[in-house]
Amino acid sequence: MQKIMRILLRTCKKTTELIDKQMFTSLTLKEKLQLRAHKAMCGTCNAYEKQSKLIDALISKWFAIDSSKKPSKLDEDKKNKIIEEIKKI
Repeated sequence: MQKIMRILLRTCKKTTELIDKQMFTSLTLKEKLQLRAHKAMCGTCNAYEKQSKLIDALISKWFAIDSSKKPSKLDEDKKNKIIEEIKKI
């Protein structure tokens, strides 16, 4: 029984990884069961999932391209500045 519980129950850190992963790919059956089992007991991870979905929706809405507008492009100076800053890191 303990082996089954260890397989099903995950830490909050690993559960948040699954929450984020499910937004981009489908989870395996094992991962779905682990996520459901953990969320059944953890209000914090449930809140994280709700907040994460809200943030994702807001960002998607904010960056949505209006088909009536022409997409904006960075000029070459700004591109070069960004590249220089990345190289410094």
